[in-house]
Amino acid sequence: MSTTAPHARRVRGKGAGLGLLAWLLGIAFFLPIAWMALTSLHSETDAATNPPSFAAALTLDGYREFFGAGGGASPWPALINSTLASLASTLLVLLLAFPAAYALSINRVRKWTDVLFFFLSTKMLPAVAGLLPIYLFAKNAGMLDNIWLLVILYTSMNLPIAVWMMQSFLAEIPIAVIEAAKVDGARLPTILARVVAPISLPGIAATALICFIFSWNELLFARVLTGVVAETAPVFLTGFITSQGLFLAKVCAASLVISLPVLAAGFAAQDKLVQGLSLGAVK
Repeated sequence: MSTTAPHARRVRGKGAGLGLLAWLLGIAFFLPIAWMALTSLHSETDAATNPPSFAAALTLDGYREFFGAGGGASPWPALINSTLASLASTLLVLLLAFPAAYALSINRVRKWTDVLFFFLSTKMLPAVAGLLPIYLFAKNAGMLDNIWLLVILYTSMNLPIAVWMMQSFLAEIPIAVIEAAKVDGARLPTILARVVAPISLPGIAATALICFIFSWNELLFARVLTGVVAETAPVFLTGFITSQGLFLAKVCAASLVISLPVLAAGFAAQDKLVQGLSLGAVK
């Protein structure tokens, strides 16, 4: 008797089980976002009920108050500061990490493994341990409450992980392609821009997205080193938690709006992100 049919049924059953598990995990990750979105559409009275009232009337009052309709502070300066700091630092990280990753993966420098370990070791220091020295430096340099200080900090914080990621992506590029470009007379800037960059575009996109998310979500340094002028969106969000109480609907509305740029960037670059994170996984 052939064993093909039972084996096929087992494979189909295993695939169905994994598919069901994936759906359950997806729903589990999506539920908090859906709950936050629903709460943001309730009034403060309905949002504060326990258990929550799913049949309560929907309203946009939380969003109106977040955007300053009730006389509160406008969120636009904070959103613009976060956008500027995240985009500028991500661009600087890519400009610095790309040639560094090339030198560590394709045109390898001496003791390149030690260099990679040094980059990794910089992430072992807790961020709070360097907070006081950075604060004193920024104070003496007159850079407190300056958005460009955050750009520099976010660039230095994300550069090690970016070099590690891009080094693994660039290591998968065939050397023969680069050697062919050199035979044709291409110089290093041309090789990087017209040969290496197009091939490693999924890896570059994945690295850029992760650096953007890390910069957008950073709170500790932004909270301590900024005030009014350079206030970022996460810092602005903490201002809704006051001694007067927690306005849940407004906080949920603000959290959803502040999360939208990251969600939109992830959705727009999801194909490149998957390709980049899986690059080199299958030979």
